[in-house]
Amino acid sequence: MNNDGKKMTPRSQEEIAPLTARLNRIIGQINGIKKMIEENKYCRDVLQQVAAAEKALQSFGYIILEAHMKGCVSEKIKANDESIISETIDIIRKIN
Repeated sequence: MNNDGKKMTPRSQEEIAPLTARLNRIIGQINGIKKMIEENKYCRDVLQQVAAAEKALQSFGYIILEAHMKGCVSEKIKANDESIISETIDIIRKIN
């Protein structure tokens, strides 16, 4: 936890760099969709880009979930803190 009582996940620069790169690509996709709207592109074409951005963001979420399961969840279970199970189920429900 940090100083204000919020949970944190420490990540190395080796972990942060590819996550940031993925997010930057997703931001680029979103900006592309915005430009398509401003240029009055055909709805089907816009929707294809929306679907691609949604899949990219969902994929990003699954990467974070996998890291959460391998790190935070595993550590809590080893420490006999089973409250992490209901928290994780809640997270999975929210991302699906």
